[in-house]
Amino acid sequence: MTTISKAGTWVLGDREVNRLGYGAMQLAGPGVFGPPKDRATAIAVLREAIESGVNHIDTSDFYGPHVTNQIIREALSPYPDSLTIVTKVGAFRDDEGGWLPAQKPAELTRGVHDNLRNLGVDVIDVVNLRLMGDIHAPKEGSIEAQFTALAELQQQGLIRHLGLSNATLAQVQEAQRIAPVVGVQNHYNLVHRTDDAFIDALNGMGIAYVPFFPLGGFTPLQSDRLAAVAKHLDETPMQVALAWLLHRSPNILLIPGTSSLQHLRQNLSVADIELPHEVLDELDLIGKKAA
Repeated sequence: MTTISKAGTWVLGDREVNRLGYGAMQLAGPGVFGPPKDRATAIAVLREAIESGVNHIDTSDFYGPHVTNQIIREALSPYPDSLTIVTKVGAFRDDEGGWLPAQKPAELTRGVHDNLRNLGVDVIDVVNLRLMGDIHAPKEGSIEAQFTALAELQQQGLIRHLGLSNATLAQVQEAQRIAPVVGVQNHYNLVHRTDDAFIDALNGMGIAYVPFFPLGGFTPLQSDRLAAVAKHLDETPMQVALAWLLHRSPNILLIPGTSSLQHLRQNLSVADIELPHEVLDELDLIGKKAA
């Protein structure tokens, strides 16, 4: 079995986590809405992730909604002391599964309490403020009111650490003047490289960067060059894309999601993949070509 500690660790606030984690979004039904087709397999995936050394799970109560957190609680509670659960607030789902903003202080407070209740915890390790922006792209604007509301919940002892999602550097800097930011979740992968300079800046600040859609999201990564490199390495293209992210910067934490045991094992095995300098150079050309 792969030892995922080979991928290294990162200190998220005061929590040391393996850089290979797990994103729970795909445990919900199609479109991240409603219950999963196979709840037993969803539970098995979570339990095997923990048994394999995963100690960082990313979730949100608007996945489902409520479904994913309830499955996490059923599968893993009482939680291991080593497990860090990261959630996010700032959106809600309508009856058709649409994603709508929930950015008012009262809505953010309700979102935190929903996460607490459905996860079955008294305090959440990390809560990210999910800014809606252009859905998958950040948009400048003050976040003082939203982040202050979460900082107040942190002071009440309901949250240990705070982070941001879909954010800009200016928004991180504004948030830091209110309370420490331990991580940022943005859209980034081998092809989508808008945040290259941002990642390096956060690394210098000691802030983790957690790419969402690390494998392309709803439009999986496709590249003849990536496929050729993967064939040469005798790995899948998706495994190589994840391995590249681990090599990209030490502050990058991976949370690839899946509802399949087979894919979970493939994702975690990237800790064993070594990418020589010439391969990294070849892969880097993919992002430059896309840009």
